[in-house]
Amino acid sequence: MLVFRYGIATGRCQRNPAADLRGALTPAKKANFAAVTEPGQLATILRALYSYDGTLPVRCALRLAPLVAVRPGELRKAEWKDIDMAKAEWRFVASKTNPNHLVPLSKQALAILREVRPLTGEGRFVFPSARSAQRPMSDAAVLAAMRRMDIPADEMTGHGFRATFRTIGAEVLKFRFDLMEHQLAHAVKDANGTAYNRTSFLPERKRMMQKWADYLDQLKTGEAANVIVGNFGVAR
Repeated sequence: MLVFRYGIATGRCQRNPAADLRGALTPAKKANFAAVTEPGQLATILRALYSYDGTLPVRCALRLAPLVAVRPGELRKAEWKDIDMAKAEWRFVASKTNPNHLVPLSKQALAILREVRPLTGEGRFVFPSARSAQRPMSDAAVLAAMRRMDIPADEMTGHGFRATFRTIGAEVLKFRFDLMEHQLAHAVKDANGTAYNRTSFLPERKRMMQKWADYLDQLKTGEAANVIVGNFGVAR
């Protein structure tokens, strides 16, 4: 459109033919990332992730993804300097919204990081590329692993773990909306319209992510029916 407007203004053309197509083309529909939202489906996915027998970095990335619910690019590009194992915290700049983001790490998440650290801990990236330690793991590596486990593209994606956490966290575990939005690095404002800072409700968020990790363990082993929702996560 701008090209033709420029052409008319400079005398290179007399009219904008693109205007004739207005309303004739169907707008592209924005598709959501595929994600499972039923506990039974998630249990099957989790068992598949833990049965994957590929390289250690890919195995650990796959297992960490549902525990932290970050964007796939943020997980693949995770750097050791941003992870404080003693405080069980991961701080980085969120790729889409660009705020300083803090992710509480559950005991299960820390165990996965300890498993991969002897292999990659001397380098920059937690999950480096198989071809060069100077680059992070490619998105293709994670997607290829999921397809090898016969997880269909229209059933689950790496990004889909965020929707899984958001849906099951709300419907099953009754987590508070604002706590989940913090975890997803979405903008959250207080009653006065002021954005909360990155450390808001950190104790509650840590308890929430530990409860989430415990729930995933119970799903994986078939014991999820025994989950008890804590008061810290009750929706308000």
